[in-house]
Amino acid sequence: MPHAAGWVNRLNAARLTYVSCDPSTLARDLRMLLDLGFKIEGAHLFDLFPQTYHIESVFHLAR
Repeated sequence: MPHAAGWVNRLNAARLTYVSCDPSTLARDLRMLLDLGFKIEGAHLFDLFPQTYHIESVFHLAR
């Protein structure tokens, strides 16, 4: 995400929807996005693979 974080920052988007299937990279990437001034507006979690650690996460962010 470091590459993408720079691109997102240069894009100067007011809103962003972030989709992740890995909780550890989600936490890392959300930290970077929050540091860029985004705030979490909403989140949805989807258990598409029952009895596994995989969970689909969709976060709506805005600055």
